[in-house]
Order: sequence, then structure tokens, then C-alpha cells
Amino acid sequence: MTPAATTRSVVNDLLTRIGEGDPERIAELYAEETGWRLSWPEDEHGRAATPWIRHRAGRADAAAHFRDLGAHHVPGEAATEIERVLVDGEDAVVLGEIRQTARATGRPYRARFALHLTVRDGLVIRHHVYEDSLAVARAFAPDDD
Repeated sequence: MTPAATTRSVVNDLLTRIGEGDPERIAELYAEETGWRLSWPEDEHGRAATPWIRHRAGRADAAAHFRDLGAHHVPGEAATEIERVLVDGEDAVVLGEIRQTARATGRPYRARFALHLTVRDGLVIRHHVYEDSLAVARAFAPDDD
């Protein structure tokens, strides 16, 4: 199988697993050492309202990310629209939009995203997310009463 075919296969499997929502099964597709970055301002990483927003380092962190993400959103009120998956060798870019509801505030939000993945030896070694962080931050912000 060519590197591009392997990448496409792993990315498709990853997207399916994310849709199924099992953090441990999702994490199986990540290497023990994974470069995981988010496009959020560094001083906003790990805040109490959005603890999943921080850099990660590998498979265990990938599982923790998806557990944290699930714990802070309303179950059954989420959807992701994948618009395009672009593959070039070991690299893939996933473009789309997520729709979630913040558990803490009950506010729904929509956020466009681009996900840059690199797959090597059948595992994700890079996971870089670029998303509409303002939409997420507003959904989790406390009321200004």
C-alpha cells in the first residue's frame, strides 16, 4: 500500500472512531509519541471550562482528550460535517464543521476546523487542529449577569 493509501485508510478509520465516541478505540490509532497542537492562544490552554484544549504528547493523551471533550459537551447534541479530506503522502488535511452544545452553559455552537494529520507506519504521529476558538470560548463563557 502506498503512503497516501495508508494515510487515507487511517484517517477514514480515525474519523469513524471519533464519530463512534470511544476514546480508547480512537487512541489506538495514535503513536506513543504524537505531536498534538491546537491553534488556541497558549495562555488559554487548560482552563477549567475547556480542559481538553491543550497540547498533547501521545496515545494516552489522545484518549484523555476525547474523554475530556465528551465530559464537557451534551451527549447526543453533537454533529460533525466533514467537507473534504486531502491526502498527500503521509499528510492529510480534514476540513469541516463541528456542532456541539456546552454542558456547563447549555449553549450550542458551530466551529469550522482544519485538522492536519500525519500518518506513519499506520499510526497518527501529528495532530494539529485549527478551529474557530472564539465560537468555542463564547459557548463556555459564564453569563455576564
